[in-house]
Amino acid sequence: MDFGFSPRASELQDRMRSFVEQHVLPAEAVYDRQIANAADPHALPPVMAELKAKARAEGLWNLFMTHDDWGAGLTNLEYAPLAELAGRSIIGDEAFNCSAPDTGNMELLALYGTPEQQERWLKPLLEAEIRSCFAMTEPEVASSDARNIQTRIIRDGDTYVVNGRKWYTSGILDPDCKLIILMGKTDPDAPTYRQQSMLLIPRDTPGVTVVRDLPMFGYTDRCGHGEVLFEDVRVPADNILGGEGEGFALAQGRLGPGRMHYAMRAVGFAERALQLMCERVIERTAFGGPLADRGVVREWIARSRIELEQVRLLVLKSAWMMDTVGNAAARMEVAAIKVAALEVAHKVVDRAVQAHGAAGVSDDTVLARLYAITRALRIADGPDEVHLRTVARQELARYKPNTPAAGRRTTDSKARHHKTDTEAGAA
Repeated sequence: MDFGFSPRASELQDRMRSFVEQHVLPAEAVYDRQIANAADPHALPPVMAELKAKARAEGLWNLFMTHDDWGAGLTNLEYAPLAELAGRSIIGDEAFNCSAPDTGNMELLALYGTPEQQERWLKPLLEAEIRSCFAMTEPEVASSDARNIQTRIIRDGDTYVVNGRKWYTSGILDPDCKLIILMGKTDPDAPTYRQQSMLLIPRDTPGVTVVRDLPMFGYTDRCGHGEVLFEDVRVPADNILGGEGEGFALAQGRLGPGRMHYAMRAVGFAERALQLMCERVIERTAFGGPLADRGVVREWIARSRIELEQVRLLVLKSAWMMDTVGNAAARMEVAAIKVAALEVAHKVVDRAVQAHGAAGVSDDTVLARLYAITRALRIADGPDEVHLRTVARQELARYKPNTPAAGRRTTDSKARHHKTDTEAGAA
């Protein structure tokens, strides 16, 4: 494994680090204040528009997009440390046009969209002229198993008609949201992993109703997490993404890089929390001396550093594997980082909250929000248990007779890149 970075990648890291420290972190309080004072709490704050303009002018824009025809052309390994740097601020990824769900949606459009779909939706997203959302999770079923999705997509002549209810559709309350990518069932009688399809739905299509905005541990997200009702929503048939029955495969293809983004941003969250913890315990005195001199506090700090270094290396390994042997072959590692990174981040944030005492649970620091975010992300994009199930299956396959993986574990592309993303999803 080669984790060395090219001169270009190293230079981008230096520039992003400087940008985050000089512009993004100082803007956080302004961002919160502008949202609190705005008539619409979901509207883009002026300070974010300024940050985006500065980031774009400095070439720190769309760095997540690994497809060089559309983005910066970085590998997953090259982008990973940039995602960590953006993650040091809860507004960092948006400043660089690298925030979810737009990142995953843009990758879907780049990989599977028709030229017409890319012209209408991908280009404006890359320019940050519009935002998008992804409608998959449903309140009536356990959406950790995508086979449970009940929203129906029915072909009617040259149109599709959609009926169903989604929730935690992140981003739909942003006034700039113009596109919904929806996953639903086109054929309930098809083979299990060929029942689902993805559809591009303009946000202003009749029949799309936001029932309510859902908070996350009491916090209202700027872009919103909507419960959305789709009632006889009709769109042209050429709004299908990829093709009928390809929704599950597209979802699997979307997840590899997206989970690396989540994981490295989580490392950034944790690094921020560790920094705040160290600064706090050095300046605070209790029971006759600095908190930093207490053995339990030093253990918190030491364990946090050790755990962060471990999980960062695991994420870099998964990014390297996605680049060298493909997403399907790196499936175990991609599942593992989603669990490990958020567990570590939440644990480090929890220690920082404890070190801050009352200040840690207030809004005077970013820690309470980081606590909520890191906990919620252990459910979002697939709960821990789903990813642990994947890792266990892959590990047990080594010991089952008459299976290719029996008795060995290899990263050789010829041995491991024999599954398509669709087959991997069905495994």
